[in-house]
Amino acid sequence: MSWNPALDPHCPKGDAVDAIETVIVPRARDLGGFEVRRALPAPRRQMVGPFIFFDQMGPAEFVTGTGIDVRPHPHIGLATVTYLYRGKIHHRDSLGTDQWIEPGAVNWMVAGHGITHSERADGEVRQKPHSLFGIQTWVALPKDHEDNPADFQHAPKDTLPVLEGEGKEVRLILGDAWGEHAPVQTFSEMFYADAVLEAGARIPLPDNHEDRGVYVVDGSVTVAGQVYDAGQMMVFRPGDAMSLTAGDQGARLMLLGGATLEGSRYIWWNFVASSQDRIDAAKEAWRAGDWAHGRFQLPPGDEDEFIPLPET
Repeated sequence: MSWNPALDPHCPKGDAVDAIETVIVPRARDLGGFEVRRALPAPRRQMVGPFIFFDQMGPAEFVTGTGIDVRPHPHIGLATVTYLYRGKIHHRDSLGTDQWIEPGAVNWMVAGHGITHSERADGEVRQKPHSLFGIQTWVALPKDHEDNPADFQHAPKDTLPVLEGEGKEVRLILGDAWGEHAPVQTFSEMFYADAVLEAGARIPLPDNHEDRGVYVVDGSVTVAGQVYDAGQMMVFRPGDAMSLTAGDQGARLMLLGGATLEGSRYIWWNFVASSQDRIDAAKEAWRAGDWAHGRFQLPPGDEDEFIPLPET
């Protein structure tokens, strides 16, 4: 599929406006030889559209016999997507899903009323050195979908819309943008895209979404005469016609946003909700540990351990 040529001949440059509402520099955390950089939630921005959590994972290199080991843990009130550039992760959840997450594919897990999952590098992956690099995001669900039954959708890399041309390749991961629509079912208006730009290539922001942000994964971009390097997220004002231009080394970007939700959300541990009561109920259900009859079950095939409820 070719890049829509109608977008580029008069691509807005934005040189005359104060383009950026907020710039977010992610907080780095060392998880024991594995670093994550968290851009959302941030002190000045809880969400960009419905996106409430945004972590860059790695890049990390693991020696033989090591890898990530995220034990079974619960979620409510959100949907997750882990998008990889390198490596692979074994996902299991309480629906019985057993799926390897691989580069370029979409694995959309809807927690709704409650789901439990694990993320591991196991099996053959651990039998040799391997790398891991990607982005994990959470999307807060609208109030009328918070208690939906849990669900999981897998979209292979070759099913996602790809727009190419004028020095850029853009894969649409979720939602709709630039006249294309991704295959995974979502519950609110949004867009999420992986863009690779050659040096000097320009990409316009989608103009059909209220809230829009861009995270620079690699390289740099110029917006309104200002350079933004890898590891920064820019959030733009609604309605501004904007574009970004890749620097001399090119750039890789994640573009995200959509309609804002009905209000802010409560976040505690792995729970997202529109009220504190919903958070408290989920805490008690996980603490109870009634895997046979309770709100949460452990993933089949990964039932021997779990992450206990934090004390704080």
